[in-house]
Amino acid sequence: MTDHPTRTDDRTKTIMRAALDLARELGYAKLTIEAVAARAGVGKHTVYRRWPSRGLLFLDAVLSLNTSGLNHPDTGDIVADLRVVMTRAADLLGQPPWGPLYQDLIGEAQHDPEVAAALNRRFIEPQTADTLSRLKTAKEQGQLAPDFDPELAFEILSGPLYFRLLITQQPVTHDYIDRVLQAVFAGMAPRTQA
Repeated sequence: MTDHPTRTDDRTKTIMRAALDLARELGYAKLTIEAVAARAGVGKHTVYRRWPSRGLLFLDAVLSLNTSGLNHPDTGDIVADLRVVMTRAADLLGQPPWGPLYQDLIGEAQHDPEVAAALNRRFIEPQTADTLSRLKTAKEQGQLAPDFDPELAFEILSGPLYFRLLITQQPVTHDYIDRVLQAVFAGMAPRTQA
């Protein structure tokens, strides 16, 4: 007998919710498939049928959380548009549940190549592509210098945020984002001819 699709979807959501709840309560390091299965009221084989590892289960669970608002607007002001998305991301990552869970997910990705690849494919690459598209459009519109390097700019903009999030664990404040944008774009604006 095959599960009805809705029942399967409901069971999948229940398992992911159990994984998130346990990760918040116990910490990801203590998260086990057995504990998730017990919390979700299913057998562990039901969990393993959907996810071959706790890392991939955790990835799906974290990425099931709402991350809306992280696509770049195009108001014609590249710095303002980047600021909107960067402050939304900082707000999302600066508080539970997303921030601590995302930090744990990044940590797991350092040890599990499958989690790293899936995180890159499903979250990092789409965010990167959206930012690069917005930067390239701004360059084409003359908002940025002709020799502007969008890929390098993206890395320069992302680096300080991840440094604070993962290394120093200092808050990524709106003021800090403004300082980063000012430092980066002071040297990337079109040069006026004297």
